[in-house]
Amino acid sequence: MRNLQRKRQHLLSRALRREPTDAEQKLWYALRGRNLLDYKFRRQHSIGAYVVDFYCAPKRLVIELDGGQHADKVKYDAKRTNFLKTKGCRVLRFWNNDVLQNLPGVVESIMAQVNKPLTPVLSPSKGKRENAGASV
Repeated sequence: MRNLQRKRQHLLSRALRREPTDAEQKLWYALRGRNLLDYKFRRQHSIGAYVVDFYCAPKRLVIELDGGQHADKVKYDAKRTNFLKTKGCRVLRFWNNDVLQNLPGVVESIMAQVNKPLTPVLSPSKGKRENAGASV
């Protein structure tokens, strides 16, 4: 059952990479190829049951781009963000319009987060601190 779920998620990720929104394409051009402070970003990366728009593993940074449909999904987005935070991720959200109309400002916000030091993650099951660089 779990393998079937993983396969579906992998296929979804691939489909999302093949058909990016205009905002995803524009931001990806700024992030790809280690263009941003030499950090590698992944597109449509799976974390748990979710596929995030962009992910920088060394900084545990998730970047989500939201279109108008997200105005109706506030609870879902909050649940998703809380899950990602339990995995030690920092989550940045931008509206598609912000990316399309103010890419330099969006990139500046991302750079500010990339430059922040990582904080240790408290493991809920053990009550101990885990390595700050642990992958998700």
